[in-house]
Amino acid sequence: MSAERDDTLWLDEKVLVSITELSECTGVTEEVLRELVEYGALAPADPHERDWTFSAHWVVSVRTAARVCHDLELETRALALALSYLDRIQRLEDEVRRLNAQLGEAGK
Repeated sequence: MSAERDDTLWLDEKVLVSITELSECTGVTEEVLRELVEYGALAPADPHERDWTFSAHWVVSVRTAARVCHDLELETRALALALSYLDRIQRLEDEVRRLNAQLGEAGK
């Protein structure tokens, strides 16, 4: 992580991390992270930039998927699939929370 940052990284959608920082935080090599982008399982904030940055929310997902794939001795394509599923689950859970909040407001 850059010298300006603490040892703590806020995992907020607004915080961007470099590919190097994402690699350091997750234990996944930059080469594998690039493969995950090629597979469409990991999305840089701006894929057209020369130096990719990623939303910090990817840290937890990549770390979790990597741990599962390491434990099961799976290759990068399986990591991409696991990461895609984790991201989809997160988006669905966010949608459920949003809808539940709307229902709660409608009941008042």
